[in-house]
Amino acid sequence: MPFLLETRLRDLGARYEGAADFQLFARADGRLVTGQNPASSALTARLTLDALAEAGR
Repeated sequence: MPFLLETRLRDLGARYEGAADFQLFARADGRLVTGQNPASSALTARLTLDALAEAGR
């Protein structure tokens, strides 16, 4: 890839957040849920369940 994804996202105006390598990091924004790495899978799952519960209200 001819560019770093983080750099490209910032160049396009995105707000990029992250944690150190292999650290727990996940975010939710409405129905969009994302996790940074395998260490974040449990937190990402919890945030996904929370988003689904909120959508069902």
